[in-house]
Amino acid sequence: MQVRIIDSEAASRLMEPLTVLVVQAGEAILAVNRTAMRVDGKHDGSPVTEADLAADRIIAEGLARLAGDVPSLSEERCQLASPPFRGSFFLIDPLDGTKEFVAGRDEFTVNLALVTEGVPLLGIVSAPALGLLWRGIVGRGAERVTFDGTRIGAAEPIRTRKLPGHGEPWVAAVSRSHGDPTSEAFIDRRPNAVRKTCGSAVKFGRIAEGSADIYPRFGPTSEWDVGAGCAVVTAAGGKVTDGKGGAIRFGERGDTGFIIPAFVAWGDAGAVMPTG
Repeated sequence: MQVRIIDSEAASRLMEPLTVLVVQAGEAILAVNRTAMRVDGKHDGSPVTEADLAADRIIAEGLARLAGDVPSLSEERCQLASPPFRGSFFLIDPLDGTKEFVAGRDEFTVNLALVTEGVPLLGIVSAPALGLLWRGIVGRGAERVTFDGTRIGAAEPIRTRKLPGHGEPWVAAVSRSHGDPTSEAFIDRRPNAVRKTCGSAVKFGRIAEGSADIYPRFGPTSEWDVGAGCAVVTAAGGKVTDGKGGAIRFGERGDTGFIIPAFVAWGDAGAVMPTG
């Protein structure tokens, strides 16, 4: 297949149909009866449900119609991937926060990113049960959008916020299910840190809209968990770095299962990784 490169102008034309597709995938998730569904375990011990598979099927079919010449990497079909990815590709987590979903909580998301030359360019993070999504294109800004069912409502421009001033508390978005000592120590070094517990990629949305300052994860995670949020946070004025403050590239880690060892999402793009 010929390598296709999608730039920000072409990505902007795709944003609305991709948003519709992600919202439809969320509706399929909500249609599943959580009390009666089957829950299976994957090779890494994480759960997968019929809701994950239904959302993935809708997204795969939709992407085939919208941009059939652009490859995709989905959590539910990663065994079919042929890395490294060149040019542009879609990066998908059809149900991020399956543990939240299985537990009956509302903070699970559908994540879709468009990555070009290893860097997330477009991102959509949708929280179907909250009726909220965050989306953005790097260099063209980010938005918070409300929706009800498949009816998509108003879009509100969003921006991250600068680092807290002297004496002001840092607000850290933290995971309900995936805490680790290194992340906790990193947060503790921020002055007057306040923790804001969120599920799944909702944490990236809170950074992008300016209601949290940092989201550290000093433990392994997968590219499809991070790609869409990376694009949204960056489009909103922040950045996502690796655990040492460097850039993260996507679609090149097939030999390690597309694992990101550590990352930090920053609301302030000028923030510097502390030493020591």
